[in-house]
Amino acid sequence: MKKRVLSGVQPTGAIHLGNYLGAIKQHIEMQDNPDFECFIFIADLHALTTVRDAKKLKGLTLDVALTYLSLGLDPKKAIFFKQSDIAEHCELAWILSCVTPFGLLERAHAWKDAVEKNKKEKTVGLFTYPALMAADILIYKPNLVPVGKDQKQHVEITRDIATSFNSHFGNTLTLPEDFIKEDVAVVPGTDGQKMSKSYGNTIDIFAPEAILKKQVMGIVTDSTPVEDPKDPSKCHVFTLYKLLANKDEIADLESKYKKGCFGYGEAKKILLAKILEIFAPARKKRIELEGNLSYVNSVLQEGASRAKKVASETLDEVRKKIGTRG
Repeated sequence: MKKRVLSGVQPTGAIHLGNYLGAIKQHIEMQDNPDFECFIFIADLHALTTVRDAKKLKGLTLDVALTYLSLGLDPKKAIFFKQSDIAEHCELAWILSCVTPFGLLERAHAWKDAVEKNKKEKTVGLFTYPALMAADILIYKPNLVPVGKDQKQHVEITRDIATSFNSHFGNTLTLPEDFIKEDVAVVPGTDGQKMSKSYGNTIDIFAPEAILKKQVMGIVTDSTPVEDPKDPSKCHVFTLYKLLANKDEIADLESKYKKGCFGYGEAKKILLAKILEIFAPARKKRIELEGNLSYVNSVLQEGASRAKKVASETLDEVRKKIGTRG
């Protein structure tokens, strides 16, 4: 039997190279694996913890949809939908919150970070975020949840919540396994930290070419003179190039670094050319999709219809177990 795989992505900003290499590329590859049945959703309700503007949220949600479809998501191979189109998520989240230990939510990374940094706005939504995330996952009874190493806790909390529910009401919810690709490296941003919207250090793969060039040319490098040999292993430009290029291309650039008389500016131009080459088909596809938004919306609606059938079945089972449905 196929293993069911569930992935979600928040619409909180422009999709960047780190998003693609760390998650989206893997999601799209999995849809072509005959052993997997893929559910991919846009977590627009989760985004409400930070996005408080209706027009902005709508635009960011559309951006995620356009990005996935441009990069190769096939709605015939994967079920692609918006979280907010499936009301069952929120009902299950409430039910799960009633069997979720308070201390479990206190240990969640996002909440601990908010408390430790004394952030001004510590909302109930941020605190109960893991319960909704657990509902997002458990309602589809997936076997695998692809996550990065830093997101492993999300799946662990989900398993704990499912275990708590099953212990109270009988074996109902499937305990998912995290799916972590060990060869997925941390993608450095333009400043050398992990590439993240919150750090403002991203390379946005669908940005206009002039902006994309500015981002790549702004990658921080050291002050080694142009004529001197350079250590590619210590250069963020080279690290990014390695994640995109083939073996021969990597070896060629490495040789240029070590020989000297080769500046970081030239390396950045080579990286920019590689990014534009790789994403040229997707950038072209996105322009086409932007002119056919009715198709994009129809994909999400069809995906929601297919997802709702699965979610409804799970919630009906849960309702019977807890006593709210005969």
